Amino acid sequence: MTALTPTPLPNKERGFQWHQRYQQQANWTRELREYIFNEIGLTEESRALEVGCGTGAILSTIDSPVYGLDIQLASLKEAQIHAPTSPLTCANAFSLPYADASFEIVFCHFLLLWLPNPQDAIKEMLRVTRAGGYIIAFAEPDYTHRVDKPAALAELGAWQRDALKRQGANPAMGADLAELFYGAGIEIVETGAISNAEHEPFNTEEWALEWATLEADLAGNISDERILKMKSLDKLAWENGERILYVPTHYIRGARG
Repeated sequence: MTALTPTPLPNKERGFQWHQRYQQQANWTRELREYIFNEIGLTEESRALEVGCGTGAILSTIDSPVYGLDIQLASLKEAQIHAPTSPLTCANAFSLPYADASFEIVFCHFLLLWLPNPQDAIKEMLRVTRAGGYIIAFAEPDYTHRVDKPAALAELGAWQRDALKRQGANPAMGADLAELFYGAGIEIVETGAISNAEHEPFNTEEWALEWATLEADLAGNISDERILKMKSLDKLAWENGERILYVPTHYIRGARG
């Protein structure tokens, strides 16, 4: 197994509201999580674990006290506030500090794209899952098939892909999910892509948060002038009802036989 020491959060941490960003991402998958948790019968008695729980944005939406694990101690301290009943552990995904078959449900959310050897983490998730239990990746994007319209905004997708690569992420992770789960020896039950909000009305708050993330990613690599120009074009396209933004975001549910 690969051992990791705590590393900086992806992106520029200073001045960035991570919990707000994680809440935004959690909202994107809310209906999917409700559907899958209902399908597999998550109850207050279920033993479940979120790997890479961050600040507790997902944990705080679940009534039962789900276990949470993250490599960032600062994130876990905030998670204690948002999910006070969840048992939290600071450790890495490649060496989960739990015995074999400890949980009925083990899941992650926008995590695997950041890991250098995601299949090793998936195998660890499988190891701590009981026979008949489930391993779930709720959201992994595929930025290599990102769609930006109007055409003048296409460069924005390339900027983001390059920024993710610089941070050590895999922009195509979503497309690799099924192969990774299958290679880990997991029985695939269901896979698909979550719906995208590219045709929803312009939301100033959502747009501002998305751009805060993007600007932090691009800082130091794209000039402020070019970023500001692209930001203005993007806002105008949204306001005129011309904007299409689609990032295929894949999910997968597997079972341990």
